[in-house]
Amino acid sequence: MHAEMDQEFWDRRYAEHHRVWSGNPNPHLVTTASTLPPGRALDVGCGEGADALWLARSGWRVTGVDISEVALGRAREQARIEDAAVAARVDWLHADLIEAPPDPGGFDLVSAQFMQLPEPARSTLFAGLADAVAAGGTLLIVGHHPSDLQTAARRPPLPELFYTAEDLIPLLDGGWDITASEARPRAVEDAAGHAAVVRDTVLQARRLETSQAPAPPSAGPV
Repeated sequence: MHAEMDQEFWDRRYAEHHRVWSGNPNPHLVTTASTLPPGRALDVGCGEGADALWLARSGWRVTGVDISEVALGRAREQARIEDAAVAARVDWLHADLIEAPPDPGGFDLVSAQFMQLPEPARSTLFAGLADAVAAGGTLLIVGHHPSDLQTAARRPPLPELFYTAEDLIPLLDGGWDITASEARPRAVEDAAGHAAVVRDTVLQARRLETSQAPAPPSAGPV
């Protein structure tokens, strides 16, 4: 893991702000999960809990994992004020999934939203997440695309933290149908408060049943 992004870093960042994230679920997760039958979901780097709670409201049984105890405390509090049935569908877990990968084949959906790590930590994390997807399940990885460094969006000047979907595909074995591999545009507000467009790296793949042959990757914008 990047030396500046350990538990101490994230606990401090959350503690210094009343809220770090918007409280809204990530749009690419909503787009993907809305097409899937609810099952067991792993929300990686769940932060203050927006994605995990949206999944739970949609009928999923969710494990929300984060390295920050402060973030998890906020997520638990947000769950507490939700409908009791929603809160009961989420388990909050304090863990570093690089050091302790999730159980193989344990989830129907594994979602990692904007986990910006350098190598080799990035490959170690994402390979472990791929292993956690059950047969027929979906892996969704979304990240900041390297092209964002040429925009006025708020991004750290650390090129080693950015990646493309093509960088991630070699982490998957042949037993996957890659349904999205692209740099997907998204409207944002830049550092000066002006409207801008960034591109999010999106890799979506379905683990095949053993009897199926893998389909070729679908084409996407560059």
